Amino acid sequence: MTARGRCEGGDVALAVPGAGGAEPATAAADSPALDERPGRAGTAAVAEATALEALRVPDALSARVPAEQRGAGRDDVRLLVSRGRAVTHHAFRELPEQLRAGDVLVVNTSMTLPAAVNGRVGGERVVVHFSTRGADGRWAVELRAPRGAGVTGPRPGGPAGALVRLPGGRALVLEEPLGPAAGARLWWAQAPDRVPELLRRYGRPIRYGYTDRDQPLSAYRTVFAVDSPDGSGSAEMPSASRPFTVPLVAELVRRGVLFAPLSLHTGVASAEAHEPPYPERFAVPAATAWLVNAVRAAGSGRVVAVGTTAVRALESAVGADGVVRPAEGWTDLVVTPRREVRVVDGLLTGLHEPQASHLLMLEAVAGREALRRGYEAALQERYLWHEFGDVHLILPDEERNAPDCSSNEW
Repeated sequence: MTARGRCEGGDVALAVPGAGGAEPATAAADSPALDERPGRAGTAAVAEATALEALRVPDALSARVPAEQRGAGRDDVRLLVSRGRAVTHHAFRELPEQLRAGDVLVVNTSMTLPAAVNGRVGGERVVVHFSTRGADGRWAVELRAPRGAGVTGPRPGGPAGALVRLPGGRALVLEEPLGPAAGARLWWAQAPDRVPELLRRYGRPIRYGYTDRDQPLSAYRTVFAVDSPDGSGSAEMPSASRPFTVPLVAELVRRGVLFAPLSLHTGVASAEAHEPPYPERFAVPAATAWLVNAVRAAGSGRVVAVGTTAVRALESAVGADGVVRPAEGWTDLVVTPRREVRVVDGLLTGLHEPQASHLLMLEAVAGREALRRGYEAALQERYLWHEFGDVHLILPDEERNAPDCSSNEW
């Protein structure tokens, strides 16, 4: 883990598309500047291999239904805790005992949208996944092939100019691929007006084949989710915060744990090919920037991101001086061990597939050997994967990272 206060490298500015004179958002080094339309310049390539590519996760360890349908409630999941290379096992309800007064939990408040809508291209039935709304009014969409029982499979993207008929007499027109990072999977499309209204009326949550059945939209929304004034939200749930309940949040607050909100609207991930993230909209409010900076300056607590989305947004708002500043716009930041983390001390996240690019971020926080030990323990103890599964808390090895003050002894 990067030592607190160590911040190497410069910044680049990210254009805020359509902001009309607004200050640019700030992203950390290794995040190239974006074209005015996000995704056209492509996402930074991830050349590093994850530490876990040799691991295999059995299908039996996929969480197929939400925790409340398997047990007593949302928080009835397991909590794997990695402190450096030490691994311990807990119930998620024991999270307050793993944190301490003065710690800050950075949470993503993005609302999950019912982003899957049935459509047709000519005589072909498709499922449209609405991924990301661009500042020019277009939407990045993915067309999927229906496979029966509510699940879908991959489908070639395009072609350019294709008319996709939607419910309610509406339609969208495919224009161009989003960018090389997403291949031909995601396309920019001219969409009808009031897409959020279309989704509310005809949409359903995006579902993947490892789940047993469709779930209500409420199953894909977290306790921290808030409505955006323009109807924006996430195509897929920021799932690391799913196990939190109101009583658990109240208990954490009672113990002196602080909460810092931000937003990052997630797009549609690739279920078949683990692509690096492509540009997504984020916002770090002034109050969150102030709180994180104050806690870090005082040394009074640890900054623990809830989810990889919270890491991506927060690390996109920190400068080379280690100071977090209010920022909003688009980020294509990819956090890797080479880039390191500058603000985040710990991470609460789900369990990711061994080939997932998110694991490079986890490795940047935990270290390669610590991550390997944690995942081997998760497999051995049969933890559950994916958005309805168990969670992993990564904390620093404070004994190993403690400063050597022996020279100050009299």
